[in-house]
Amino acid sequence: MRLRRTIEGLRPYPSLLLLAVPIAIVEPLKLAAVAVAGKGHWIAGTAMIVACYAFSLLVVEQLFVIVKPKLLTITWFAKLWEEFVFVRARAWRIIKTAIGFRSNRKPFASSLWKRAAPAAKPVLAPKSARR
Repeated sequence: MRLRRTIEGLRPYPSLLLLAVPIAIVEPLKLAAVAVAGKGHWIAGTAMIVACYAFSLLVVEQLFVIVKPKLLTITWFAKLWEEFVFVRARAWRIIKTAIGFRSNRKPFASSLWKRAAPAAKPVLAPKSARR
């Protein structure tokens, strides 16, 4: 908690630098891992890629969550972030439309159950009315 409070106390540009340093280290390591795997060292390359992605997900993502409020006080970063969020939401809508996903759709299993249910038997009139 003490480290988190120290990071939260940073000004916007030092926060950006703090976020940029691990990203600048991890991203080239991912490329190096691909090169290692390409040289025939599949296990070492795969281990490096897994470690890099784990570091990105566990450390860089958490660091971004902590410094994001400070970064949004930088005008150019706030505009970039707003544009990114807009494009991401639009792309997600396009993808959902393309695969036919609707949020108001009934669950798949219930639609199968209705299709598999036998058709209702016709109701016959009473014997007295049939003559």
